[in-house]
Amino acid sequence: MKKSNKEVNQDVKQNVKPGSKNLGAVLGAAFIMATSAIGPGFLTQTAQFTSEFAASFAFVILLSIILDIGAQLNVWRVIGVSGLRGQDIANKVIPGLGYFVALIVALGGLAFNIGNIGGSALGLNVLFGMDVRLAAIISGIMGILIFLSKDAGSAIDKFVKILGVLMIVIVGYVAVVTKPPVGEALYRSVAPQNVKSLIFPTITLLGGTVGGYITFAGGHRLIDAGITGEENIGEITKGAISGIAIASIMRILLFLAVLGVVSKGLKLDPQNPAASAFQQGAGMIGYKFFGVVLWAASITSVVGSAYTSVSFIKTLHPFIAKNEKYIIIAFIFISTVVMAVIGKPVKLLILAGALNGLILPITVGTIIWASKRKDIVGEYKHPKWLFIFGLIIVLIAGYAGVVSLQSMSMLAG
Repeated sequence: MKKSNKEVNQDVKQNVKPGSKNLGAVLGAAFIMATSAIGPGFLTQTAQFTSEFAASFAFVILLSIILDIGAQLNVWRVIGVSGLRGQDIANKVIPGLGYFVALIVALGGLAFNIGNIGGSALGLNVLFGMDVRLAAIISGIMGILIFLSKDAGSAIDKFVKILGVLMIVIVGYVAVVTKPPVGEALYRSVAPQNVKSLIFPTITLLGGTVGGYITFAGGHRLIDAGITGEENIGEITKGAISGIAIASIMRILLFLAVLGVVSKGLKLDPQNPAASAFQQGAGMIGYKFFGVVLWAASITSVVGSAYTSVSFIKTLHPFIAKNEKYIIIAFIFISTVVMAVIGKPVKLLILAGALNGLILPITVGTIIWASKRKDIVGEYKHPKWLFIFGLIIVLIAGYAGVVSLQSMSMLAG
């Protein structure tokens, strides 16, 4: 007799050992979410917005962190308590919605993974002068090897933790070397100039940190690790906040590193603002450090995107669940081949970005609706303040989704 999703998750939970192994899985979930957010786009957006808004960008970072925490706590707590993945919750709320969400997340994840493979290739190119196509193939093989390991879950956790810490240390070093005006950044975080102009970057950062598949990356990892149920709500909450904290530390350090450069009146290369900031701030060693950061940010996003995209479709058919590892490998393989043979499909990436903007209001809206459904969360009482916070995020993300539709109409035109 076929077991339900909840019965399967309960079997997994019985095998989970408490203590350090639980802590390792929670931290792994936090890091996979954070490193999924920290991709090539994360580096470019942060550098570009810092160049454009200078110290006032600190206000955007602070506001987006608050909104990110609200979105993440809503999603992780409901997923964790219910033991159900995002698509299964969506199907319970509105039959068929889960299939729609899973399809968009998987297609968007595939498109973005092509860009992630490209970012990994450029990182190796900066470090070793390697041909970009060859570098793309090497990066793809490395991503595949992670999932070929005997204990893929543990391998993913260790991989993203090590590279996540490495990125923070390197960017922290560059931030010290560039000597940014920290006092002014702190002041502008609460007293920014031209607040209206900061609305767009705030929405962009919200989508870039918890949009699309990203906020579900860690939540689904916790389910796979068996850390579910109301008895684990404390660990689930810590993991959710830790994921945002890790991504935010990286964002703040990168902001300060770039601010140290632009505050001296130096101009960034608009084609590659992050790379030019590292080079102008710390010389050739800074440029090589950028190569390390770009490769690490991209390859961890390859792993996070592939893992989460497939986790969105794994419960939709027994064949996918049974062959999950090989479908993830195929996901990375296809991304690598497209990048190596065709290069970045610009129109596909624009379309994926536009669709990605539509996912957050749908998924968070579904989650806060589910938080009031006893057939999903049982006797769990979702905090009212968190419910209201979720509604505010849905409205903000909904506006961003409308804006993203403009990109789709431009693409059609």
